[in-house]
Parts: sequence; structure tokens; C-alpha cells
Amino acid sequence: MKFAFVQRHATEHAVNTLCRVLQVSKAGYYAWTQRAPSARAAADAVLSERIHVIHTASRRTYGSPRVHAELAAQGQAHGVNRIARLMRRHDWRAKTRRRRCVTTDSRHAQPIAPNVVDRQFAIAPTTAVDTTWVGDITYLPTREGFLYLAIVLDLASRHVIGWAMRHTLEGAITYDALMMAIARRRPGAGLVHHSDRGSQYAAHAYRALLA
Repeated sequence: MKFAFVQRHATEHAVNTLCRVLQVSKAGYYAWTQRAPSARAAADAVLSERIHVIHTASRRTYGSPRVHAELAAQGQAHGVNRIARLMRRHDWRAKTRRRRCVTTDSRHAQPIAPNVVDRQFAIAPTTAVDTTWVGDITYLPTREGFLYLAIVLDLASRHVIGWAMRHTLEGAITYDALMMAIARRRPGAGLVHHSDRGSQYAAHAYRALLA
């Protein structure tokens, strides 16, 4: 109903503007607000409160079908379309879970280096830089899909010294990040480089660059 729309948005926009856009009378709107709610409106208000309780308890993950099922389990018979209408009215939407992205594929036949670091990532402040590097891949959700980011971190300084970004998880992303780190820092012999066992780090080209 147009008057109900004006009432819902009166705190966001001027009533004059809303009535003009919807082509309704301002006097008619104020007369409508003084009327007692109809039995249907009163029932909708009660049902809306029950829907809100269920929706909030689900951490806003329930849409109208699951809210409908929960109400039915409580012995309350309401049409799913009516529930959907009331949820739209109050802008109660099901919060979708963000799709996870796997960046590590350790199911490969490439050789695996010994775990020299063994999770000892707390480097003493006196440790010289460019003695231990670590590499990892993460992803950034964007409107156009995932953007993958590979970094190389110096454990002593905690500085990112090499990075690369791509739209795919091909092995070159880690290779490019390591190439940047080497070009910027020119480490000496004996550098320890730690990463996960993913195929990007176990690839022949990456191992050859480390060697």
C-alpha cells in the first residue's frame, strides 16, 4: 500500500516528496495514520515479530522457506508467500555464506623439502634480515571473482618483500613473488625459505629458482 510505503520511509525522506512521487494526497496519508490498524495489519504485526525473532536467532541466515518451516514446527501455520512478503517489507534477508576458496593443493607428485622452520615463526629481534623467508597465497573476493595474492615475507623484519597478483592460481604467481623478493633483497647463501606443500611451491621452476 502506498501509504504504508510512505510511513516506512518517512524517516529517510520528506513526506511531501514521498507523497508527490507516489501521487497520493498528503492529507490522505495523515488521515490514514490516524486510523486504527485493520485486523489483517494487526496480525501481520504479530507475525512480523515472530519472524524477526527466528531470523535474528538464525544469525540472519534464514530466508522465508526456513522461517516458514520453523514456524510450522512451532505449530503456527502461515503461508510461505506471506512470510516472504513481510520479510521483504522489513528488508530481512538471508545472509549468504561467503564461498571459500582453496589455495593449497598438496596432492601432487613433486618432491617435498624438509620442514626446517617447524612452526618456529617467532624470530628474535636480533636475527639478521634475509635469513628466513616465508611464502603464502591468499585471495581477495571482488565483484569480478577472486583475486589471488602471493607474498614473500621476511620473518626478521616482518616486511613483505615480494608479491604478485593474478586472477588464476597458476604456478607463476608464486614464482613472480619470489623473483621480486630476490631482485629487491639479493640474499646470500644459506637463506631458509618456508612455505606450505602446495603445488605452486613444489613446482620444478620454483625449486630451480630457489636453488
